[in-house]
Amino acid sequence: MKEIQPGVFRKGSKIFTKNAVEGQKVYGEELLEVDGLEYREWNPHRSKAGGAIAKDIDIELNPDSTILYLGAASGTTVSHFSDILTGGFLVGIEYSDTVARKLLELAEKRENIAPILGDARKPEEYEQYLDKADIVFQDISQSDQPEIFLKNCRKFLKEDGVGLLAVKAKSISSSRPAEEIYEEVIEKLEEQMEIVDRTTLEPYETDHLFLKLAKK
Repeated sequence: MKEIQPGVFRKGSKIFTKNAVEGQKVYGEELLEVDGLEYREWNPHRSKAGGAIAKDIDIELNPDSTILYLGAASGTTVSHFSDILTGGFLVGIEYSDTVARKLLELAEKRENIAPILGDARKPEEYEQYLDKADIVFQDISQSDQPEIFLKNCRKFLKEDGVGLLAVKAKSISSSRPAEEIYEEVIEKLEEQMEIVDRTTLEPYETDHLFLKLAKK
């Protein structure tokens, strides 16, 4: 088991995090015991961040990071972030109350997650729960993905923080080529932020671009 990023481990072709709640799975993932420690497989087909790490993107997540997660859904990726955040904290924003129930169940077992039912287009709805974040991570299926991301980064991302964005081309336009959409999104983002790294998420996700950004 080799640590490839803080709290992220690789064994063979698979990546893992140490399970913060031993014996419990979150989404049917494999549990593996090595030298008396339990690890959870991070399935890159189920997680955009997992896919990015599998494609060698350094997400710069540290054990003491504070994360704003936009589009937290039921908590698949959130749970792996939680494993890593042994001294940090994650605020997860989810718009769907049905999906957020599962996120709440996860947070009841993990003290470093604060689930919030809210609209990422309206950061004023949750600004009372968060000051500044080391990482703003967004995984939202909306046509205005870049605008939502920039609004939250302006408000919450620390000057030396990291922005992570999973761009879903089909949510922006189902008729235009993905590469055309990617370049359009990058052009919008580069007005305010610097692209540090990028990768498509094939073979884990089709028509997805993962971007790592910093404030200019």
